Amino acid sequence: MFKPPRIFSILVVTCLLVSIAVGQKGRDKIEIVKAKSYVAPTMEASPAMQSILDKAVAEVMASGKFKPGELTATVIDIRNPDRWQSAAFEGERQLYTASVVKMFYMAALERQLEDGKIVMTKELERGLKDMIVDSSNEATQYILDVLTDTSSGGELPQKQFEAWQYKRNRVNRFFSSMGYTNINVNQKTFCEDAYGIEQQSRAYKGQNRNMLTSNATARLLAEIATRRFVNEARSNSMLAIMSRDWEATKDPNSQAVDFIGKALIDNKMTGAKLWSKAGWTSRSRHDAAYIETPDGQKVVIAIFTENHANDHESVPAIAGKILKALQESRS
Repeated sequence: MFKPPRIFSILVVTCLLVSIAVGQKGRDKIEIVKAKSYVAPTMEASPAMQSILDKAVAEVMASGKFKPGELTATVIDIRNPDRWQSAAFEGERQLYTASVVKMFYMAALERQLEDGKIVMTKELERGLKDMIVDSSNEATQYILDVLTDTSSGGELPQKQFEAWQYKRNRVNRFFSSMGYTNINVNQKTFCEDAYGIEQQSRAYKGQNRNMLTSNATARLLAEIATRRFVNEARSNSMLAIMSRDWEATKDPNSQAVDFIGKALIDNKMTGAKLWSKAGWTSRSRHDAAYIETPDGQKVVIAIFTENHANDHESVPAIAGKILKALQESRS
């Protein structure tokens, strides 16, 4: 049997390793990767906050209109940016994201912008703003295409589809590397329905739909608010387009006043500042909000509800009870 010289074997192995390294380097140029300086947040369960959250949820659920699994909520106190206090009700339960997923796409885009892997253009700036401020589905489709180098179209043969799907999972891989679990963020949002390869990507019956937990959502917003997810400049850019003027907004269906923002109105919390991203569909009604108050509160609240899309009271009611209890506990 022919046995290649040792030097030949060494060269083959060397070439293989170089090839792998080059391939990895090539992937690094397009993959979304966490900053080298990134440190995951330290989160501590707070018995006091848990009691407040449980009481607020119980009072709203006492109406009997919520069935098990239709409501999740997470609260994070970020006054100490290095050691958060948290509480959750069914916080790891997956629910369809509605438009809250747009906050995850925004954060991923900002990371790519920070790394210089994507360059901001006027059109990209317009799309990002419309995705968050107006919750535009068309803008979201564009942003996800930019992030993943994919585009909608006809269904593909299995092998080609798998290559397409791998690229589309780029945002999932990024958040997984950051320590986010139990989420799926790889689908576009639509006013009506997905077709062609987008439906193929959803596995036709929705098995691969976008899914989030209130825990993951609250964590991301808290990371944005504490300027740790990306650098300060990029963090400030995200907060700027998530800012909601709840005291001046007149549109009753606005993200500023029809979700957690309504709690600020009902509690007459003059001077409180609100940053948020809401989501709603024919079945879902969610909101994730960061609130700062003149008395020093800095709190993130994420509330998801399923099968209660037309219930305009429960989300702000829970948030309002939490905010009022937190205020009273510090007075």
